[in-house]
Amino acid sequence: MSSSLSASTLAPAGFSEEAFEAFLKGRDEPGWLVDRRREAFARFQAFAWPTARDEEWRRTDIRAFKPADFGPPAQAEASAAATAAFDPLWESLSSHYATGVAHVDGAVVRRPDPAKLGGATFVDLETAVKDHPEILRKHLLTDVVKPSDDVLAALHAAFWSGGSLLYVPRGVAVELPLFSIAGMSADGRIDFGHTLVVLEEGAEATLVRETASAGRGDAPGLHVGALEVVQGASSRLRLVNIQNWDASTWHFTRERAVIGRDASLQWTVGALGSRLSKVNQEVVLAGEGASAQVNGVMFTTGRQHLAYFTRQDHQAPHTTSDLLYKGGLKGHSRIVWKGMIRVEKDAQRTDAYQKNDNLILSDSARADSIPGLEIEANDVRCTHGATAGRVDEEMIFLCQARGIPRDTAVRLIVEGFFANVYDRITLDPVRETLRRAVAAKLGDS
Repeated sequence: MSSSLSASTLAPAGFSEEAFEAFLKGRDEPGWLVDRRREAFARFQAFAWPTARDEEWRRTDIRAFKPADFGPPAQAEASAAATAAFDPLWESLSSHYATGVAHVDGAVVRRPDPAKLGGATFVDLETAVKDHPEILRKHLLTDVVKPSDDVLAALHAAFWSGGSLLYVPRGVAVELPLFSIAGMSADGRIDFGHTLVVLEEGAEATLVRETASAGRGDAPGLHVGALEVVQGASSRLRLVNIQNWDASTWHFTRERAVIGRDASLQWTVGALGSRLSKVNQEVVLAGEGASAQVNGVMFTTGRQHLAYFTRQDHQAPHTTSDLLYKGGLKGHSRIVWKGMIRVEKDAQRTDAYQKNDNLILSDSARADSIPGLEIEANDVRCTHGATAGRVDEEMIFLCQARGIPRDTAVRLIVEGFFANVYDRITLDPVRETLRRAVAAKLGDS
């Protein structure tokens, strides 16, 4: 990415140096963290803002996004009304999972019940900075997601606010799933939350993350986030991201998991909301015998634009990855999926698979699927594929011939299209949440 533009072009007014200094003054943070923020902000200023000339953004037009309309996240507490708007979601997740943490407009509003953590540490990041600095100094925005990755990663690293730390010590198995909520209210416009997950050797856990908006209407919102996962040898993690921002929210995030020897990750993504999303999702098979399964359910309506770039990076021998993303599109919406399987020269006996299927439900929707392979080893099995098509009219006719109305027939066909990705998901509440969300969006215009 070029960095030859002038400083006035590089730094949007909403995230100026003056705004950055004011942001720092409003926080009580140790020197090491302030230094990291300053380094990240310097990188942010040096980056050029992405344009259609950049290959990664060629199919994702963000000219309508005006960074100057936004500013750094405030650390003020969320109002009682803003908090109450997310009570139904909190209660729903609490009925299925052990305990959780919730942020509204970047401020923590609910904290986990320590008695239900099963030996793990699960806290909001502001608490973690004070109580667990050794974990954050080692892992936070150092080797997994880095400020040098791109301009948005640098922006996030400079201004992150809110988020959570899940740390599971060696040999500890957290039997019941944990959850986190990130919400934006009618009064809030910004979320820069960060999630850090660290599992030591032999640890096990499940984390369900959901985002949501409440009563925002047409007011634009902005999320610039990051997720970092570090898995030690023989650890086991089930991770779920359900993104359900409203249709006026810009969603940018970089998410990366580094998986150690004989460790396994099941990562499920529900990409449902936002006006525009640009997500970089990567699994790194860093230890021999590591494995990852990635499941994606995407559904767009109206003029939504979702761009998901996935990467399966095999760095060690005898590693396995299996990625299946499925998308449904209505209205004038667009989905861009670009996947890459990368096999390093020492990663012999790699077994990698990736597939993206899209079901187009209107004449104006568009799906771009771009699978890719980069293989430097000579003893591997790597396969990939992508499809896009419309609902088969013959299938609809056969349903109607049996007395099934057309709308019902389409719904059944869509549900069947997503069935094999649902079947891969091992958490019943997650499967049901995604089924209901797809059914609801199928009824949207």
